[in-house]
Amino acid sequence: MTPDEYIKGLSEERRPAMENLRKEIKSRLPEGFDEIIQYGMLSYVVPHSLYPAGYHCDAKQPLPFLALASPKSHIAIYHMGMYASPELYDWFIKAYKEKTGKEPDMGKSCIRFKKTDGIPADLIGELASKMHPQDWIGVYEKAFRKGDAK
Repeated sequence: MTPDEYIKGLSEERRPAMENLRKEIKSRLPEGFDEIIQYGMLSYVVPHSLYPAGYHCDAKQPLPFLALASPKSHIAIYHMGMYASPELYDWFIKAYKEKTGKEPDMGKSCIRFKKTDGIPADLIGELASKMHPQDWIGVYEKAFRKGDAK
């Protein structure tokens, strides 16, 4: 499945919001990330050409960075950089509250939107712009590889 096929396969209700998020992310994501389908989600990854070691959970997979998904009950954005970088996580929480006046519905790396209206796509685009592939590799190796990176 391609990213375009993934988007086309979404419900009429979810497709516009997901297309808008995709557009914001792609327009602001630093050069070097690839857009693919990974683990059934629209994903932005560090390709093996930049990080041959791949993902520590499955080295055959490129290093995941950010993903968009549309499960039954919500739209989800997974940002691994927030999971590994407390500074980025704190920035996002503050920026989200300032932009929306609300607390985000989220876990450590997952931001959930139960409704398709009111998603701050521009803020998600800004979040996507905060790390270049080499920045993410450094954060990832420090947080997850614990010195065993190849």
